[in-house]
Amino acid sequence: MKTFVIGIGGVTNGGKTTLAKNLQKHLPHCSVISQDDFFKPESEIEKDENGFLQYDVLEALNMEKMMSTISCWMESSRHSQGSTDWRSTEEVPILIIEGFLLFNYNTRVYQPPDPPGYFDGHVWPMYLKHRQEIEDITWEIVYLDGTKSEEDLFSQVYEDLRQELAKQKCLQVTA
Repeated sequence: MKTFVIGIGGVTNGGKTTLAKNLQKHLPHCSVISQDDFFKPESEIEKDENGFLQYDVLEALNMEKMMSTISCWMESSRHSQGSTDWRSTEEVPILIIEGFLLFNYNTRVYQPPDPPGYFDGHVWPMYLKHRQEIEDITWEIVYLDGTKSEEDLFSQVYEDLRQELAKQKCLQVTA
């Protein structure tokens, strides 16, 4: 049996974690790995010329640890597939990986608020840079309209996933 891996990427504070957690509530055998859990300690984060900590760059993340966590999940999922205790042949383990640099203008409201110019001067340009890198890859990526409501986005993604999982089950039956 195969696993189903979903990546949710986008700008910082764009709703990725909220969407991932909502999907996890509705999808069976679903786990979430959040890139936010892999930031290096603040003492290891570089500052830019304005004194802003550079969290919106790959170097701010412990990607080796994140990849190790993903690999452990994948290996654990493979071992579980061999057992018959809790999983029928129709159940597909699902992993949602969410983070701002997975694929790379949304307004942010933080308390306390970001320093003036931080979002426009740093966060948004870094998002555009990383998104362009991903757009150059030929994966099947669905871009969501961040101006839609949280409920509309969830409904769209959930329905797309249900259809894709149904296709995967059909492929398993015919294989």
